[in-house]
Amino acid sequence: MNPANNDHLIAAINQVMPFGKYAGRKLLQLPEPYLVWFHAKGFPEGKLGEQLALIYEVKLNGLEEMLRPLLKS
Repeated sequence: MNPANNDHLIAAINQVMPFGKYAGRKLLQLPEPYLVWFHAKGFPEGKLGEQLALIYEVKLNGLEEMLRPLLKS
């Protein structure tokens, strides 16, 4: 895997949700139904939207537990 892709994934996992009901939580820690809601309504524009879409795919494919060790405290 390309190291740049790894950096992109690690950044998405550790990105903090800046608004809404789950503000302050890291994207990997968002509940799946919240991400499904975003998927149905449309992800925000820009980098945050791309990261939310990536985390949606991670959870949809059951990869959350495998990536949990990459969370930074």
